Amino acid sequence: MGVLKSKARARTKPDSLAREGRWTEALGTMTIRLTSDSGGLLELGESLKGERRVAVDLEAAGFHRYSDRVCLLQVSSGGQHFVVDTLAVDPAEVLREPLESPSVTVLLHGGDYDLRLLDRDLNLHPVSLFDTQTAAALLGEPSLGLAALLEKYLGVRVSKKYQRADWARRPLPDDMLEYAASDTRHLHELADLLAGRLDEVGRRAWAEEESALMEKIRWNNDADVDPVTKVKGMRGFELREVALVREAWLWRDEIARERDRAPFRVAGHPTLLEVVRERPSTTSELAKIRGFSPELAQRSGKPLLDRLEQIDRLDESDLVGYPKSPAGPRRPQPEEEEIALRLKRVRNEAAESLGIDRGVLMSNTVILEIARVRPGTIEELTGVAGVKRWQSETLGDQLLATL
Repeated sequence: MGVLKSKARARTKPDSLAREGRWTEALGTMTIRLTSDSGGLLELGESLKGERRVAVDLEAAGFHRYSDRVCLLQVSSGGQHFVVDTLAVDPAEVLREPLESPSVTVLLHGGDYDLRLLDRDLNLHPVSLFDTQTAAALLGEPSLGLAALLEKYLGVRVSKKYQRADWARRPLPDDMLEYAASDTRHLHELADLLAGRLDEVGRRAWAEEESALMEKIRWNNDADVDPVTKVKGMRGFELREVALVREAWLWRDEIARERDRAPFRVAGHPTLLEVVRERPSTTSELAKIRGFSPELAQRSGKPLLDRLEQIDRLDESDLVGYPKSPAGPRRPQPEEEEIALRLKRVRNEAAESLGIDRGVLMSNTVILEIARVRPGTIEELTGVAGVKRWQSETLGDQLLATL
């Protein structure tokens, strides 16, 4: 097992960290262990036995790769810090007991997407959560990013250098692994400070209810969603233009999948729209479209032009236009909008008094639903879709009086 010292960067085996099963790096009093083999998983499992809190973070590669699958999983507990290479090993069974135990608190920061990835890629579902970003929002913190909170509460400055790094690349350099470990390294101490402040202002129950709702988060597969709905401004396009953009999107998706590149790195939505507007007839003309690389035009442009020409030859009766929106909530009546306006004033005054963001205290969507339902009691208010118990207890009497 190689030992790397953060300051001197002394190495016993250059580049061994990504090729061997485990490595250890000394960062002052902190040790990071890269887990990429069965022996490392065994060590991880042993280290988590008996722990009552585990900090977790994930790194995916969706900004660079076609798939946004989990590439790294960081775990900090009991003063030990692990970075699991999930492209090399599957840590699900080792982590299932500690993460899914009601007696173990799982610390996250902005864990909404992490929980979705845990569900989709590892089939893991933590059941006792504390999210430091949620806690900070309930405390009225103006900046909710982890780096801002660590600097404010702990005086720790975390680099943002690798926020959009390609976590699927191998081997990973030392500084990328250090960056990944920093996301969980200080989470225990930050959680303690934020929990203490929540207790001081009587909002711990708010955080607990929010955490209980987060436990239900699961991955939503949008594979059946019509791709044109993902392109901004398409709703007003003509029937054939919609069909052409859809075909261009499908062509790009195939290229991105083949090259394992994020689709927008092949060609952005504005570029696809420009292709449909300009309708180049040759690959040379295609290469002149802004955002369309000459290399892409040369290698893969002809199939795109052929596919668009096929759409041109179709009869309008064979074309598929922009999908109709599913029936949503009915448009609010003028009286409901007036009631909602009065409820918002109450919410805004309470938010200012509490020192938290208006949307955190209660969203406009929920307020409009309250105006529609017009509950008469606290119990009825709590039963309105989207209303949480802590919100009823905090705002309930004022809202009911306004109604």
